[in-house]
Amino acid sequence: MEVILKEDILNLGYKDDIVNVKKGYARNYLIPQGKAIIANESAKKVLAENQKQRAHKLAQIKADAQAVADKMEGVTLTIGAKTSSTGTIFGSVTNIQIADALQEKGFEVDRKLIQIKDQVKEVGNYTAVVKLHKEVSVEVPFEVVAE
Repeated sequence: MEVILKEDILNLGYKDDIVNVKKGYARNYLIPQGKAIIANESAKKVLAENQKQRAHKLAQIKADAQAVADKMEGVTLTIGAKTSSTGTIFGSVTNIQIADALQEKGFEVDRKLIQIKDQVKEVGNYTAVVKLHKEVSVEVPFEVVAE
């Protein structure tokens, strides 16, 4: 079933993308939550007209995202976590903690835009990917240390 996304959804698509999903996923989750609409002919025409009108605004948004990504390039984060004597973390480091650490550095980033490549269960160095725009993403290295 084809739907038009109203917002960015991780591992599915970005706002205004037309994607194919299973009927149950669309009818039971995406449409009732207001995250998508059914992609019929009239909705596609409205989408095309809106994209024409927003073309220059999207270029500005991408430029702003690229500027933030350039500032974020040199940032490294240090996240403290409670650990055992062997260096294993009680729990794990999540994207919420990375978003808080970025906020302390002066970057307002939604936690939903942050992906951690590996599960963080031990003290060490890791990398998170921050997707600021569908064409702009930046890798942020972070170190987990014992508190």
